[in-house]
Amino acid sequence: MEIAEPQARPRGSRGLRRVSPLRLAGLGVYRPRETRTSETLDDLFGQPKGWTRQAFGIGARGVAAADETTSVMGATAARRALAAAGWDEGDFDVLVGACGVMEQPIPGASVLIQHELGLGRSGILAFDVNQTCLSFLMALDIVAMGFETGRWRRAVVVSSDIASAGLDPADPAAYAIFGDGAAAVCLEVGEDPLGPALLARDFQTYGEGRDLAALRAGGTRVRLEDGLEPFVQASKFHMDAFGIFKAAARRLPAMIDQVLGEAGLDRQGVDLIVPHQASHPGLEHVRRLMGGDSARVVDIFDGHGNQIAASLPTALCHAWEAGRLKPGTTVLLLGTAAGISVSAMVLRV
Repeated sequence: MEIAEPQARPRGSRGLRRVSPLRLAGLGVYRPRETRTSETLDDLFGQPKGWTRQAFGIGARGVAAADETTSVMGATAARRALAAAGWDEGDFDVLVGACGVMEQPIPGASVLIQHELGLGRSGILAFDVNQTCLSFLMALDIVAMGFETGRWRRAVVVSSDIASAGLDPADPAAYAIFGDGAAAVCLEVGEDPLGPALLARDFQTYGEGRDLAALRAGGTRVRLEDGLEPFVQASKFHMDAFGIFKAAARRLPAMIDQVLGEAGLDRQGVDLIVPHQASHPGLEHVRRLMGGDSARVVDIFDGHGNQIAASLPTALCHAWEAGRLKPGTTVLLLGTAAGISVSAMVLRV
């Protein structure tokens, strides 16, 4: 008796053509009061002036003060997005916290942000999505599915991250490039299937890369009873930047073509590319993949750094403020995350 080989299951949205009508109603950002320049980092690293910029392609990044918590920054960005949308502060159905690094384990950032907004007695559903640097895209997909099922009509997605809390100055490759900040987006159901919509998306995770970027403390893996020094060391973020770059470079090209194809586009036909601001080399790689046209790629890395989950929506808001998200514009959102995970998504504004 022959045993049939198991059939491969379709993963994610590949091969499926599903348009989710939704509209970007308003966007807002928060930048910490302190801006730390590359020259300041040169002194910290004991290097000559210009070394940090030359080595990592960054000029400045925000650093949150003690009173600029994840929830305070996130709520401020949310208020700005609500004002841009013309919504009252409680005039939405769901609040999604899409942060890469939590303010505390329990309760999650969404609850703290809801409270900071003065909505602690509102009953508005608040929950968290964590896909590290891809948290915003994952939350956007979940909101789109909620819209499709009729569960919600209006949503606020907030990404707020304080990378500086877990960085080790002895590791310049990570310490130099990460910045703090927050961004929020108000979303509502689209009424016109030919109007603003999420046209296509895909997410993939490859757990073989689980050690390429890790913060091991803060959960149940490393505990205080293991000793203070091991706990302190596990509280510092560790990253193999080149390993992540290689893993992403293997996966992204096919995913980009697949998602663009589902949206009826190709690499030359999409109007704007908004990538996760992972690193200077990462953004250069995106430019090459998309044909070398720098004008189409939104690049705010020099002045913001890698803001983890807040990175991509901050870049999206930058494009919006610059008037680049005109009606009918097609936008390719790209990102990588710890795991390692990769994602591509196409919006029609």
